[in-house]
This record gives sequence, structure tokens and C-alpha cells, in this order.
Amino acid sequence: MNSPRALSDWPQVQQQWVLGAPVLSTVDRSVPAEVDPAELALYCTMLGDDALVLSHRLTEWGMRAGLEESAALGEIAHDLLGQARVLYGRAVEVRGEQDEDLLAYHREPAEFRNVRLAEVDCGPGPGGDFPTTVARLLLFTTWRLVVFEELATCRDAVLGTLAARSLHRLAEHRNHAAQWVIKLGDHGPNGSQLMSAGLERVWPLAAELFVSHPVEARLADAGYGVDTSRLRARVGQGLDEVFSIARLQHPDTTEFGEFVRPGGRDGAHTESMEFLLADMQYLVRAGLASGQPPKKPQQDERSFRNAMEDE
Repeated sequence: MNSPRALSDWPQVQQQWVLGAPVLSTVDRSVPAEVDPAELALYCTMLGDDALVLSHRLTEWGMRAGLEESAALGEIAHDLLGQARVLYGRAVEVRGEQDEDLLAYHREPAEFRNVRLAEVDCGPGPGGDFPTTVARLLLFTTWRLVVFEELATCRDAVLGTLAARSLHRLAEHRNHAAQWVIKLGDHGPNGSQLMSAGLERVWPLAAELFVSHPVEARLADAGYGVDTSRLRARVGQGLDEVFSIARLQHPDTTEFGEFVRPGGRDGAHTESMEFLLADMQYLVRAGLASGQPPKKPQQDERSFRNAMEDE
């Protein structure tokens, strides 16, 4: 496959995501001398991939979940996309590059570094249903909230600021998923059974969340990342808070199982990843393949700028 052309090939087109430029201009963006820029960039890409891929999965529900819930899932997807935008921007900045679009739209599946929990089909496709989507969302957001609580003290000012400013919204995402787990668990035998089945489907993917990639471990030791292998107890406690209220059978939160690399952080993905990227990337790639610049999307007035403002 020929290398894709960058958007910068068309100087008349200003590169701009639908969410606009991230608002972290007052933050110290220098790269500390004691950090390997390649490793810091990879770490930012890992966290960005988690957010981008799950954001796309949530948008697949469209209007299938009803107006109110579709709006809620859309809000969560919007927030995650905003996180990805900042993280990709930091990744290319650290590497001395400019085009974060290449990270989002012009990598093959094996080049993505997201955890596999974010990519699997939990519905509305044949791989799941709404309870399975809720189960995945609860597990992911509980884990990411703990990760960002730790990342808020990161010595990299961009990552630390992003994490600190994202905590409130991540807590809302987690609480939204928790409310659905409790509601479905208390919705009679059928709802409880469906919710328990959803948890069982995603639980085998939980162990990967607590196996740190070597880059994650090294950056964590230096104060520039989070060693996720140390987060089992806190994530389990967060899940127990929900399961203790929900009237359903649930996995043992003290046993997330064992995971042996390679995994998503190494570029080893499930078969669903190829289909997900084909759906997510085809419009941008089609525009580039035709030799014409893609049309600039309309700006979303409720952009991530607002979410990144000080509380």
C-alpha cells in the first residue's frame, strides 16, 4: 500500500479537527531532558488510541438506544474524542511533527496501541447488545478514572493538566454506566440476566488493563506515566461500589485473571479492529485517495475547548 498523503500536501487547506485546537496553550510544553521523546510520544498515543477507539464504538449506537441515551453516549464519545485530540497533539509535538490526523486516520490495525476492551464489538452489532455496551463502559471508565487520577500528578505538564481537567467528566461517565448497571440489575429477572451476561462477556478482557507495557512502566518509574499493574485494588473497589447496589450476579472483582502479552499495547488486536478502522477511516482515506482535499467539517460550537477550561 502506498503511503498516504498528509493533509499538509494541500497548503490551501487548514488542518483542523472538528473539535478545534486544544486549549492548553499556557501549559509548559517542553520535553524534559530525562525522558525519551519516542517513549513519551508512544505513551500519549496509547492513551489517545484508547479514547479514540472507544469513542467510535459508542457513536455506532446512533439513535438505536433512544433519544435520551443516544445523547448521553454521544456526550461520552465527544469527551473521549477530545481527550484523543489533545493526546495525539502531544504525541506529534514531542516527536517534532505536526499532523496528528496521520495518527487517527492513516495507521493500520497493528500500529494502534489501544487496549482491546475499547475495540471489541459490544453492540449494536452482532457482537453484543446494550447491557454489554454498558458493562464495557463501566469497566473502562472505572479503570480510566483511576489511571487519570494517578496521571494528574504526572511530571509532564500537558498530560498532568489534561488528566486533572478530565477527572470530573470521567467520573460522570463512570456514574452514568453505573446507574445503568444498577437499573438493569434491578429490572426483573430478564434485565438482571442480560446485565450479568454482559459483564461475563467483557470480563475476560479486564486482565489486560493491569498489564503494563514496558514503556508505561519506565515512564511511571520516572514520574511521567502510570503503572497500571498497581491499580487492581482501586479499580476493583470502584466496581464493588456498583455491584454491591446492583442486584445481579457479577464477576469476582478480586480476580481479574491473568493476561500474557502481546496485547493491544503491542499492536495485537482482535479481528474486530480491522472492521472498526475501515469504518472510521474510510471517508478521510477516500478523500486523499481521490487527490482532492477532504471537505472541512463545520465547527462544533460546543467544542472541547469548553471542557478543557478550568472548573
